[in-house]
Amino acid sequence: MKALVYGVAPEPFEVPGLSAGTANTLTANLARTPTALRSVSDPRLPHEDWVITRPRLTGICGSDSKQILMDFGEDDADNAMGGFCSFPQVMGHEVVADVVELGAGARGLEVGQRVVLNPWLSCGPRGIEPVCPACESGDYSLCWSFTDGDIKPGIHTGVSADVTGGYAELMPAHDSMLFAVPDSIPDEMAVFADPFSVSLHAITRHPPPRSGRVLVYGAGSLGLCAVAILQALYPDVAVAVVARFDAQAAVARKFGAAKVFAHEPRLALVEELVAWGGGRLRQPLLGLPMAHPGAIDVVYDTIGKPETFEVGVRVLRSRGTLVKAGVHAPGRWEWSPLYFKEIALVGSNAFGFEEVDGLRKHAIAHYLDLVADGRMDLRPMLTHTFTLDRWRDAFLAIANQGKSGAIKVAFDQR
Repeated sequence: MKALVYGVAPEPFEVPGLSAGTANTLTANLARTPTALRSVSDPRLPHEDWVITRPRLTGICGSDSKQILMDFGEDDADNAMGGFCSFPQVMGHEVVADVVELGAGARGLEVGQRVVLNPWLSCGPRGIEPVCPACESGDYSLCWSFTDGDIKPGIHTGVSADVTGGYAELMPAHDSMLFAVPDSIPDEMAVFADPFSVSLHAITRHPPPRSGRVLVYGAGSLGLCAVAILQALYPDVAVAVVARFDAQAAVARKFGAAKVFAHEPRLALVEELVAWGGGRLRQPLLGLPMAHPGAIDVVYDTIGKPETFEVGVRVLRSRGTLVKAGVHAPGRWEWSPLYFKEIALVGSNAFGFEEVDGLRKHAIAHYLDLVADGRMDLRPMLTHTFTLDRWRDAFLAIANQGKSGAIKVAFDQR
C-alpha cells in the first residue's frame, strides 16, 4: 500500500522561498524532515479480534504536524515520552474509515461499515489480561501497558511501528477502537471526534465554575473545540480566546467566544484580559504585570509554551486552574505567580470515558451524540483537504497558516 512514512531518509524537495531566504523555519524544515511517501506492506492483523479499514478522511493532528515540521524544539532530547513510541511510523490518528476486513474474533463490526477511530493502544488492543487499573476505569490514555505485549511500543495508532495510521491506504484497528458513524453524520463532522474528545477531557475533568470566566489559549483545533464545548455544555460561562491568526479568530467568534484577543504583544494581552475579567494589575520592576486579585477562573492552554504559561498564571485568580493541554518543547518560564496565588497546574492527556450531563461514556460516543442532536457542528474548522500524494502541500499550508488560513487540514482518501 501507499503510505506516508516518518523515520526514513528525507526525499529531495525544493522548498518554496528557501533560496530567496523568505521561507519560515517550519517551511524550511520540509526539506530535511525524515518523511517520505513509500510503498509498504499491507497491514497485518496483530490478533484475531482486529480488523482492517480503509481511511476516508484523516485529520492532521497538531502533534503530527509538529513532528513532521520538526517543531518540538532543539533541546528536547530528554523527552520522557521517547520510551513510548517506535519507528518507522505511519502517522494519522484522526481517522474516518470503512471496515474492509474482519479478523476471525472481531465483534460488533461489519464489512462496509463507516467508523471513526479511538486510537489508544491500551490493554484491550494489546491483548493484555487482566486489564490494568487505568483501563478498568476507562482512562485509556493512562494505560500501564503501552510498551507491553507483542505490539511494539506506542501510546496510540500512528506512533507504533506495528500499528500504522491513517496516512495510508489501509489501517488496522482493534474492534474496540472503532465507533460506528451514523449515516446522518458526514465525514467532515466525524473527523473531529478525536480533537473534540481531547478538549472534552480537559474541560470535564477541570470544569469552570458556574457563571465563571475562562480563557482558551490558542485557537487551533483543540482551542476551537474547547470553545464549542464550553458553549454547548457551560453556556453561562464567559469565554475569552487568544488567537494567533485571523481565520482562527473568526471561527472562535462563530463558535461563541465572548472576546478574542491577539497573542502579541503579551503586555497588551495581559492588560486586556484583566480589563475584561475585572482583576487588578500589579506592576513589577521587570517583566509582565500580575493580576491580584486575578480575573480568570480557568485557563485551558492548548499551546503549552513557556510564554503562554507566563500569561496564564498572571491573569488567573487565586487558586485558579491552569490546564496544560498543548504539547511543546520545555523551556524556562517565570512562575512565581504559580505559588503566590496557589494556582493548580494540571496536565490533560487525551481522553477516555467522560461524564457529560450526568452520563458517563466514551468521549467519542458523547461527540457523536452531540452532533446527531444538532448541538455541535465543527465543520467550519476543516479549511483544507489534500490527497495523500500532495502531503507536502498539506504541511506547507500548516507551516504558513497566516497566509493559508489553515485551521484543520486533512488527507482526503475517498
